[in-house]
Amino acid sequence: MRPGRLGAASLALAAGLAGASAVAQTTVYRWVDREGRVHFTDQPPTEAHSSLTQRVVGGNFSADARASSVDLQAVVQKFPVVLYTSAECGEPCRMARELLLKRGIPFSERNAQSGPEVADELIKRAGGLYVPSLGVGSNTLRGYEESAWRTVLDTAGYPGSSAPPR
Repeated sequence: MRPGRLGAASLALAAGLAGASAVAQTTVYRWVDREGRVHFTDQPPTEAHSSLTQRVVGGNFSADARASSVDLQAVVQKFPVVLYTSAECGEPCRMARELLLKRGIPFSERNAQSGPEVADELIKRAGGLYVPSLGVGSNTLRGYEESAWRTVLDTAGYPGSSAPPR
């Protein structure tokens, strides 16, 4: 093999390996069913659960991505996100959940029908049992209006997408 070809082959191999080591991450959902069993899945449960938590795990992040992760942690601590849903909410709750997931925003989901403590919490925050409702820090939005939800999340400092920075 000629020296020029060896260099090109090495370059092609290096490019292929770089692509193979791209960020591998997934979202893991933890929830407890009615029988008290704990589940870990890569898909959200089909019905709302007050115990639902979501985590993005894995990934081969660069220093910039780690710094961004630290920034996100600060935002999450200052402005925690809570999504209030119910089993009957249907499409609006699905769209609300999807928006948060697409943006990679850590949130807890609370089912307004799961018990009086969640219902009381939602009434105190939203002035009634409105689902979906979004709590971002001390702010609460009633009903799903994508542009309003995006604005309050942007103002709090949450990322616009779940893709790690380059």
